[in-house]
Amino acid sequence: MKNFSNLGLFKSKGRLFAEPNNRFRSPFQRDRDRIIHSASFRRLKHKTQVFVNTEGDHYRTRITHSIEVAQIARTIARFLKLNEELAETLSLAHDLGHTPFGHAGEESLNESMQMHGGFDHNLQTLRIVMFIENKYFRFKGLNLTLETIDGLLKHNGPIDNHEKINQIIGFSNLKNKFNFDTYPSLEAQIASISDDIAYNNHDIQDGIKAQLFDLNDLLEINFFKSIFKPYKKIKNKSKEIIIYQIIRDSINLMVKDLIENTIKNIKKNKIKNLNHIFYQEETVVNFSNKFQNVLDEIRNFLRIRMYNNKNVLNKNNNGKKIIKKLFNTIDKKPMKYLSKEQLKFDKYRSIADYISGMTDRYAINLYNITK
Repeated sequence: MKNFSNLGLFKSKGRLFAEPNNRFRSPFQRDRDRIIHSASFRRLKHKTQVFVNTEGDHYRTRITHSIEVAQIARTIARFLKLNEELAETLSLAHDLGHTPFGHAGEESLNESMQMHGGFDHNLQTLRIVMFIENKYFRFKGLNLTLETIDGLLKHNGPIDNHEKINQIIGFSNLKNKFNFDTYPSLEAQIASISDDIAYNNHDIQDGIKAQLFDLNDLLEINFFKSIFKPYKKIKNKSKEIIIYQIIRDSINLMVKDLIENTIKNIKKNKIKNLNHIFYQEETVVNFSNKFQNVLDEIRNFLRIRMYNNKNVLNKNNNGKKIIKKLFNTIDKKPMKYLSKEQLKFDKYRSIADYISGMTDRYAINLYNITK
């Protein structure tokens, strides 16, 4: 296979605040280590993926999901001879800004913040790594490399709404170091699509564990039906092991298609250097049409069978209610919950920072105290 290492981001342009290099670790290793040692990363172990964290110990949380995304991203980046340390760092950091109660919590906090700039978990990740984590004498935040910040900023591609960036992050804090209109690095694109691979497969596993659907329901999808076919004749087969095997095969097939299609895109578009990646008209790292249709079918299945399940919706609505109540309570008596330093910048943004940083359990307990 052709070596695409010339398209990887191996050399950093530095950080927003200059630091000497480390003799033993690359700049991207240091980024990864700063993410792993952050309080925000640790709190992900008590934040909802789909099922509220208090429901059981065997469902995925944001931290297990992030580790699984990192494993998939490293596999892809290594095969393509790209910077797997950067791909891993972006994968581990991508969900730092999530609220308690998953996307339902984000919706509720965004509604409460509607008149104050809104709330976006991707930009909240930037707020965490740039301002909220506070462990150094010379600067606030983790002072990650410009390449890591760019990848987090463009997790979903080029930025259309520049004003939103200014409201939530502030142009001056980014020091004119970023072009919002370009595509991110291949490593960032890999981290983003690895997120899709991870949650589409692992939500299926959790949905079956929660008895929202079973193996027979899953086999209504032709993709999974074809994977299952060779295992039909295995005697004394455990359904649980079959599910594990199907999910492993599914991830392998998706990764294989993604790698093959990405190589085709690089060759077809005659991509020779990093600038060619940044100024493409679409992402370079993507699935073939066949597998994109498979992913759409899986998403539709999960939406109907899992995300729109009555019990899941009830839990989500309860989470929304908790977030809304907490926002209104803190808004009335901000000094009770926030320091003068936090309130100095912007009252409502500080409330959003505080609530989004809560774990599910902390939010539930605080809600019960304030009822």
